[in-house]
Amino acid sequence: STQSTGSSGINAEYGERRGEPSLIALLSNAYYDVLDDDGDGTVDIDELKTMMKAFDVPQEAAYTFFEKADTDKSGKLERNELVHLFRKFWMEPYDPQWDGVYAYKY
Repeated sequence: STQSTGSSGINAEYGERRGEPSLIALLSNAYYDVLDDDGDGTVDIDELKTMMKAFDVPQEAAYTFFEKADTDKSGKLERNELVHLFRKFWMEPYDPQWDGVYAYKY
């Protein structure tokens, strides 16, 4: 799918400039680097549970979050999956199918 850009060169959908990552991507990448505790380039369920504990969220929430985020069902979260999830969470209208990412439910 193509995304339109205005005359300013800013992507209307995500606020990205030509060739520059969006703020969401920058934040997601920083967050991902913290989550990837063993440095293998992916985030597994145990790494996610550690993050949930750090935010005082029941670790059970990690399983729901992981299930929603792991769109390719590889058993690991890749960087693009987390960026996509954060983009949905922060930039798009509320959608109940993504309730698993809203930690306040737990």
